Amino acid sequence: MLDLPLMTYVATMSVTPGPNNLMLAASGVNFGFRRTLPHMLGISTGHGVQVLLVGGALAWVMTWLDALRPLLVAAGCSYLLWLAWRQAHAGQPGAGGQGRPLGFIGAALFQWVTPKGWMMVLNVAILFLPRGAGWDAAFLLAVLCALVNLPCIALWAVAGDRLRFRLREPRALALFNYGMAALLAATALWILVDELRMA
Repeated sequence: MLDLPLMTYVATMSVTPGPNNLMLAASGVNFGFRRTLPHMLGISTGHGVQVLLVGGALAWVMTWLDALRPLLVAAGCSYLLWLAWRQAHAGQPGAGGQGRPLGFIGAALFQWVTPKGWMMVLNVAILFLPRGAGWDAAFLLAVLCALVNLPCIALWAVAGDRLRFRLREPRALALFNYGMAALLAATALWILVDELRMA
């Protein structure tokens, strides 16, 4: 199970743009790398738990996923739109305002409503779990996925943290926050339109 194709797939899916990575970059800009660590660890842990549960109960999940898909899409897109609104109103780095980074639990739970996360987890379980694999194989797969995921998503938080020093002027930071908010909102709307087109 610890093969190069699996690690390549997880790394590629983890490092490419998506809601988690956009939020990490924005959090790095607004709160710095250290304060973004719980968010990063929540994503990787939530991803690993999701791989474990989906891999261990693949038949059950496949039966119910189609029925749950509209609810997951609606919940995920609503949350992305709320995050976009929150991002558009984020404050100056280090200003000590009301804003705070997404925490460990919130980031871990977000994995259950992000369509990219579900696609990644289902592909990992279907493509890389051996036929007839049990919970022990699913556990090993989950640990590997979480370990590969963490450094990949950390790149986005580090990039945001480095960018924050270039965005000290309030106008530049506001433009960045509006841009990130627009990307999150566009992601949510794109997912909704795509879902309606497939229905």
